[in-house]
Amino acid sequence: MNSQAEIIAHRGGQWPGMSENTLEAFTAAHRAGVRWMETDVHASADGVLFAAHDADLDRIADRPHRIRDLTATELDSVELLAGGRLPRLSSLLESIPEAAWNIDVKAAVSIAPMVRFVRRLNAEGRIRLASFSSSTLRVLREALPGVRSSAGVVESAMFAAGGLPGVAESGPCPLPAGLDSLQVPMSFKGVPVITEDFVSRAHHSGLQVHVWTINDPASMRVLLDLDVDGIVTDDVEAGLRELAART
Repeated sequence: MNSQAEIIAHRGGQWPGMSENTLEAFTAAHRAGVRWMETDVHASADGVLFAAHDADLDRIADRPHRIRDLTATELDSVELLAGGRLPRLSSLLESIPEAAWNIDVKAAVSIAPMVRFVRRLNAEGRIRLASFSSSTLRVLREALPGVRSSAGVVESAMFAAGGLPGVAESGPCPLPAGLDSLQVPMSFKGVPVITEDFVSRAHHSGLQVHVWTINDPASMRVLLDLDVDGIVTDDVEAGLRELAART
């Protein structure tokens, strides 16, 4: 097992009486012993980044508004159905200075605010940028050289192809600058993604392997046996128990 494996709190983790992606949830994860937090961001109408998975407020606040259509001041007052309020990304980083943040940039409109945010807070050493979109990642990497990033969907697929005969170990395309991790599901459409070969090739290429979103302790144990570097989970306490059982 990788002795440095980490639990990554998915949207802060699921805690009684707390909404996902809130300061309360991230604080609970930090107090439990987690360093890396996973969150998603969307920009307000005036370019302020908020931690939220969805582009709208329907599911989390029962309000028929898109985040991008409301100002930051308006969003500050939104009360979430499961408790708490929608947090500004800046408030999260300032409130938990010891934490590191894996930030999924969900929409192209959030790219420029994300670049401004990192530069203004000098947050390069505390974040990893993520996105399913390779084009979003390309722009972010060019604007923020040296900032860690995970692979997008296409980049991950290209790396996976490195396991085929006649293909370079790291895939048919050069790895982009700044790439430090592959963040992938355990399987895709019934086909295993995380294999001993995949993890070994990633480590040989200098990349970490993080697997999402794993809430089953048995699956966590399988992944730890395969030497993954991080497990993204809603059940932070279960993940920490599995790590503790290995030490």
